[in-house]
Amino acid sequence: MAHPADHPSNIFNCFLRGSPEEPFVVAQLGQSLDGRIATLTGDSKHINRAAALDHLHQIRARVDAVVVGIGTVIADDPLLTVRRVAGRNPARVVIDPRARMPRDAKCMHDDGTPRLIVRCQNGALPPGAEEIRIDDVSSLPHAVIRALGARGFARILVEGGARTVSSFIDARAIDRLHVLVAPLLLGSGKPALDLKPIGAISEALRPDARTYVLPDGDVLFDCDMRRLAHEGAAA
Repeated sequence: MAHPADHPSNIFNCFLRGSPEEPFVVAQLGQSLDGRIATLTGDSKHINRAAALDHLHQIRARVDAVVVGIGTVIADDPLLTVRRVAGRNPARVVIDPRARMPRDAKCMHDDGTPRLIVRCQNGALPPGAEEIRIDDVSSLPHAVIRALGARGFARILVEGGARTVSSFIDARAIDRLHVLVAPLLLGSGKPALDLKPIGAISEALRPDARTYVLPDGDVLFDCDMRRLAHEGAAA
C-alpha cells in the first residue's frame, strides 16, 4: 500500500487521455468500511473526512463536466462546485429522466457555468439550463457520454449517487473508479454499489487497482476499469 506522501498528483495523468471524440470518464464514491454511503435514515455527511473531500474537489477541478442523478440532487442538494482546492467549476449535469428537478436545486443556480439536464420526457427547465434529450433509457450511460463529448467535454466525472454510478459501471462506461473508504462501520444503510447480479466469482470485475492512505486515515482505491482481470480456475 502506498504511503500518504505517495498520493501523487500524477494519479490524474490518465485524465489527459480524454478527448471530445472519446471522453475520459471517472466515477467517484465515498463509503464506509462496510460499503455504505448513508444510514437507513439517509444521513451521509461526514462518512469521509477532509482529505477525501479534498480529493473529490481535485477531481472536479480537473474535469469538464460532473454528472449526478436526480436522486442525489433531491436527497443532498449538492453545489457540485470546486471550493476546497484551486480550479474552475465544471459543467453540472443532472440525469433526470422523469423531469423531477426541484425548482430551487443549488446545482442549477445560474453562476455562468453550463448546466445540463438529461431527460426522457418533457418538463420545465431552470433558467439558462440546457436539455439533453434521450429517448431510450436503457442507453443512458453511453448516450450521456456521447452527448457531452459532442459539446466538447473531454473529461467527465460521474459523482453519484449509487444507482447512477452502478449503471455506468454495468454499462462498461467507466475508465477509472475512485473509491474513498473511511474506517467507519455503519452496520446497515444504503450500499455504495448495486450492480447486476452474478452467479460465480469468476464473473466479478477485478480492476487493476492501487491504494493510497490519505493523511487522516481514509483509503483511496484507484481502479483502472479498462484493465480487468477475471478470476479463473486458479486456486
